[in-house]
Amino acid sequence: MIELQNICYSLDDKQILKNINLKFNHGITVITGPNGAGKSTLAKIIMGIIKPTSGRILYNGQDITDFSITQRAKMGFSFAFQQPVKFKGLKVSDLLRLASSDKNASLAQYITSVGLCSKQYLSRELNGELSGGELKRIEIASVLARNTQVNIFDEPEAGIDLWSFSGLVNTFKDFQAKNNTIFIMISHQEKMFELAENIVLISNGEVIQTGKREEIQDLGKLYKSCKGCGV
Repeated sequence: MIELQNICYSLDDKQILKNINLKFNHGITVITGPNGAGKSTLAKIIMGIIKPTSGRILYNGQDITDFSITQRAKMGFSFAFQQPVKFKGLKVSDLLRLASSDKNASLAQYITSVGLCSKQYLSRELNGELSGGELKRIEIASVLARNTQVNIFDEPEAGIDLWSFSGLVNTFKDFQAKNNTIFIMISHQEKMFELAENIVLISNGEVIQTGKREEIQDLGKLYKSCKGCGV
């Protein structure tokens, strides 16, 4: 379990997150809210990419607030960025081979799980010739290949057409059910809300509401009414 205790974050005297208290158990949690509400900042804090101004982060009871992204990765944390990183000179197969927790696993299964043809993509280089949507799916495949206990996805739908994203939703659902891991997703997609076991609604750097989908009344109306000012 991941527990956030009174997490605050400020940048240039602007308060981005305000006393965030949340718990993440095994299953899929979707964090949603308007643009600029502080969702991506919160995801990066959980991963250790940035450090909170105040508050604590506990993982299975251990205080990891000061742990670096490298330390958290070694503990079993994975992160998929909203804008995937390009790796000049590195092929898709190289990335998946490095990421895979099972060195005997077929690399093709990872790439096909995100809707790409293994014969067409495994030998391709991770450069500007790939579209943003293709890079996004390859990055998601690399996270799934790691098979870690904590998987954080920042807007996995970004740059992916809705038809392809529907397939990814099923991939996420099947993977989580099989491995019983913690999935934390930043998303605006209704399909993700339907998939989530828990939804967190954030606006203006604060948690407005949290609970199962059926417990959050008029989620769409609440989302549209929020006016965020964070980053």
